[in-house]
Amino acid sequence: MTAQTFGERTEPLAAGRPAGDVLAWSRSLVLPALRRAVDQLPPSLRAVAEYHHGWRDEYGNPVLENGGKAIRPALVLLAAEAVGGTPADAVPAAVAVELIHNFSLLHDDVMDRDTTRRHRATAWTVFGVSAAILAGDALQALAVDVLAASRHPRALEAIRTLGDATVALLEGQAYDLDFESRSDVVVSEVEQMARGKTGALLGASTALGALYGNGSDLQIEAMRGYGAELGLAFQHVDDLLGIWGDPAVTGKAVHSDLVNRKKSLPVVRALNAGVAASAELASLYCGTEELSQETLARAAFLVDAAGGRAWSQAQADELHTQALVHLGEASPTARAAVELGTLAQLVTHRDH
Repeated sequence: MTAQTFGERTEPLAAGRPAGDVLAWSRSLVLPALRRAVDQLPPSLRAVAEYHHGWRDEYGNPVLENGGKAIRPALVLLAAEAVGGTPADAVPAAVAVELIHNFSLLHDDVMDRDTTRRHRATAWTVFGVSAAILAGDALQALAVDVLAASRHPRALEAIRTLGDATVALLEGQAYDLDFESRSDVVVSEVEQMARGKTGALLGASTALGALYGNGSDLQIEAMRGYGAELGLAFQHVDDLLGIWGDPAVTGKAVHSDLVNRKKSLPVVRALNAGVAASAELASLYCGTEELSQETLARAAFLVDAAGGRAWSQAQADELHTQALVHLGEASPTARAAVELGTLAQLVTHRDH
């Protein structure tokens, strides 16, 4: 038996399931409840939501699910187990988090004008911009209803936790959009943006799991820290995939983040590196004309040459370590600790 380190403690490594098994287990618990929640929506909004989730095609016909990994619900359930609770009791929290996540995706696709997600056309390109925005709004409202209907003794606290995370997520998205028109964005700003846009919801996921697992206030805050650090690591990796990810795997176009001159973490680091590649990259990003495939490839090369790619991966690795420190502060149960460590590894070293 080997050992795993959390903070300064080293403990025997308990048996844990592989990441794929953990995610499948989470989906088996959460998906039925998620579908029941979406079923409550009016038909016009439900059609968009079901298409976006990968449950139906644009004509309303059932399809083989292609709803992504659903890492956030798995984090909720494992966080509940980590503090000694029962994962099944945290299903409402997991559903609420997944609804907020998909609300944000529906809106992000509109704002970023992304045309593909999960290997097929985005909802706004199929149903129209207005329909996609309204469906996203409906999912946000539904998330609050799911928590309220859970009748958990701390449901009000859960609603406030999710509401705070949603506002932070929206603030992060607002900064992200503002950065597109600015040429003076610095690394600290884009890190703050990412902590809101991605870190806040992952932090809320693990905090809500601990709350629904009846953890102590100390455990809830430690689990929030684990999720928040993991969230920023997640964004670093997501930004790397937005430039160098394989479209056949990610479901997005090659160099998708560069097409819109997105000020992502590796890009901003490269722009501020003060080397020759930084200046050339800045000249490409300051233009307004559509970038050709050749120019996009050149921009990707320059981000790498200026150190943005290596920096983002190193940051993801460091944040992964810090997440495990917070996990240790929660004094997690053995198997949940191992499996949360497994998901942390997946998040920071995923290829899609």
